[in-house]
Amino acid sequence: MRLNSVPLSAGAVAIMALSIVPAKPVAEHPVRGGILHVAQRAELKTFNPVVAIDAPSREVLWRLNGDLLTINRVTQKVVPGLAESWTQSHDGKRYTLKLRQGLRFSDGAACTADDVLFSWAVYLDEAVQSPQRDLLLIDGKPIQVSKVDEHTVAFGLPEPYAAAERLFDSLAILPRHKLESAWKSGKLREAWGVGTPASEVVGMGPFRLKEYRPGEAILLERNPYYWQAGLPYLDGIEFRLLADEELQLARFVSGDLDILNRLSMQSVSYLTSKGATVTDLGSGLEYNVLCFNLSPGNSKLGSFCKREFRAALSLATDREAIAKLVYQGRAVPLWGHVSPGNRLWHSSRIAHPPLSVEAARNQLSAAGFRPNGKGQLIDPATGMPIGFSILVSSSSPERMQMAALLAADWAKLGIEVTVAPLEFRSLLERVLKTRQFDTVLLGLGGGDADPNPEMNVWLSSGGMHVWNPNQKQPATDWEAEIDSLMRRQMVTIQPAERRRLYDRVQEIAAAQVPMIFLASPNVVIAQRGNVGNFRPAVLHHFTLWNADELYLRKDGSQRR
Repeated sequence: MRLNSVPLSAGAVAIMALSIVPAKPVAEHPVRGGILHVAQRAELKTFNPVVAIDAPSREVLWRLNGDLLTINRVTQKVVPGLAESWTQSHDGKRYTLKLRQGLRFSDGAACTADDVLFSWAVYLDEAVQSPQRDLLLIDGKPIQVSKVDEHTVAFGLPEPYAAAERLFDSLAILPRHKLESAWKSGKLREAWGVGTPASEVVGMGPFRLKEYRPGEAILLERNPYYWQAGLPYLDGIEFRLLADEELQLARFVSGDLDILNRLSMQSVSYLTSKGATVTDLGSGLEYNVLCFNLSPGNSKLGSFCKREFRAALSLATDREAIAKLVYQGRAVPLWGHVSPGNRLWHSSRIAHPPLSVEAARNQLSAAGFRPNGKGQLIDPATGMPIGFSILVSSSSPERMQMAALLAADWAKLGIEVTVAPLEFRSLLERVLKTRQFDTVLLGLGGGDADPNPEMNVWLSSGGMHVWNPNQKQPATDWEAEIDSLMRRQMVTIQPAERRRLYDRVQEIAAAQVPMIFLASPNVVIAQRGNVGNFRPAVLHHFTLWNADELYLRKDGSQRR
């Protein structure tokens, strides 16, 4: 969202009535009814939870689907979900989950152990290429699932799995009666595209899809078969596509939106200047990165594959300026991928070399990169001036600004950098499928504090190993070491030893610089004061993680 100097409507006076959730709990008296309106910054890509990786799709799908166990985003502890209880064997290799009685999908069909087995088979199917697959492999071996009875499933682990109960969060249980034919015919990835009729998209979440209006909104309605009796309180949630920041603020001020999620700093400044109070939850878990394309065949690979080149660009990157200018100080500069907001796993051993263009030039020179008479940095392999583009989502003003700052930083080294804005879905297509890019600015992480959900980022075989994904064998020795460390930490039960292993992963990633880590923004949100049971958190879902419990206060801010 970008805030320009164009004035908003006279309805801006209503901003004075905005409030936040009180710091201390207050007695809640939930009421039923009403549609919660939230803004969505970009079009979703799919309704298929098996293949969804973009934030807009996942934000909607989290409301439509249910997990066996779930992580409370405030306490960060695992609590029952579709499974009412679970037990663990003494050796840590077997988890038995008891499903709730009477579970039904949003179309009324029964949900049983057979649907759990079907879901597991789909996620593990290598041909489906689900991003969740890497989480379900331990030392390359799949976690097995078996049916004990209609309401009990057992999971067999090849090795003990650290924090194993957390892997059941964000693995949507799929309806076998709706998706089995698509899976068997090899068309599961194409199932439930954005053109699918709403009645065909079925899940176990508190809401179900009612209507999708491309370019306008996605309307969800209460799931009448939701397993929690009496919930959700809301009649529905409408995600309104409002890519323009000014339009979002205008709609929020006028009462047409109830929540603004992950505010840009321009929005924060505007709202606070009008007397409104926003909620700064502090440092989040997301990390913004500039990622190099290190895939074979990339025309820039000659320069990019040299660690010294990547490290020199990192030395010339003004992270403090990014935190100050892009986020107005509501962010922390990063030299590694685990933000200080993740107190359990952030490593204090990562070096924080100061900004130094001179040191960057010296490092480039030592590696054979020298400027010509025009000040252009020359690639020693080709004799040509070095230049490349930064692919960035056009719907993210923060990353657009970051890209401009990086281009200015690296111009001091004689490198011509072009900022290439692209619609988010097209960006993902280039980065994860066609690999047609030089570098890309992305935000990663944020789903859970534990390292395991990021297996598909750090394993060389992972689909989200952005610099060179889906490798059959590690392309470099350091990637092979990361592979080994990530697999070992996954099966290490002793906390101190697991911490040592993951600290080493952070050190290697920082030293080898496949990505330049930039900044982790604070999580800042706003709501109009009319949303009850509102408990925002720094983990993904942020404001809607407990959507089934949210309600609209009848005596709160009035809607238009």
